[in-house]
Amino acid sequence: MSMEGASQHEPEEIHPCSVTGRMTREMDLMPVSALRPSLADFLYKEYPQLSEDSLVSNEAVNEARVDYVRGMLETQYGELTQLEEEVVESMQRHELLAANLHEEEEEEKEKIPIGDRIADKVASFGGSWKFIISFGVVLLVWIVLNSLILRGRAVFDPHPFILLNLILSCIAALQAPVIMMSQNRLEARDRQHAENDYQINLKAELEIRHLHEKVDYLLKQNSQRMLEVQQIQLDLMREIAQRRRG
Repeated sequence: MSMEGASQHEPEEIHPCSVTGRMTREMDLMPVSALRPSLADFLYKEYPQLSEDSLVSNEAVNEARVDYVRGMLETQYGELTQLEEEVVESMQRHELLAANLHEEEEEEKEKIPIGDRIADKVASFGGSWKFIISFGVVLLVWIVLNSLILRGRAVFDPHPFILLNLILSCIAALQAPVIMMSQNRLEARDRQHAENDYQINLKAELEIRHLHEKVDYLLKQNSQRMLEVQQIQLDLMREIAQRRRG
């Protein structure tokens, strides 16, 4: 059997997680020193037995990150609301919060009661120029018909147009609550959009904070390494200069 074939069948090394105690593959473990300082400090407070060389699993790191974010939000906002809890849970599951609400509304149209559909159509038509123009034409025809054309004949609504006023009052009395029904549904959709935007913005803010911490941590590490490399170079240059003098 070749060395390549033998290496493929070698079992993966397994080590215990210092937080959960579960046996985990080596590739899924990382030392505490590799974490961001804020997250590492949070783990040190929660688990005093940890050291910089302690190995923790990705699962434990993810749970610690969620607890850290939850504590930070509680410190900043007080008690978490349901929306903020959903944001924290989505970070734990690495899920997207952005939802296409228009597609959801299209899917839910079939479940909308007939009364609400009629209310939406009435509100849509009642707030359009078609309704204003058509209703203005009907009023003009009504007034002209009863004032000029049918003068001296069997006028069904003479001046001051009491029947017309009654019809207009009935239309206004029925149209107002129908439009309010449609406005209530529109307000509910707007509230859902606002909640979705709030969750997305909150998660984006938290992710940006984590990115800033990561960048600062990487810059600090790189600067320390650069200083060490420069110090080694200076030591080598000094040794070379001393040898030339000798």
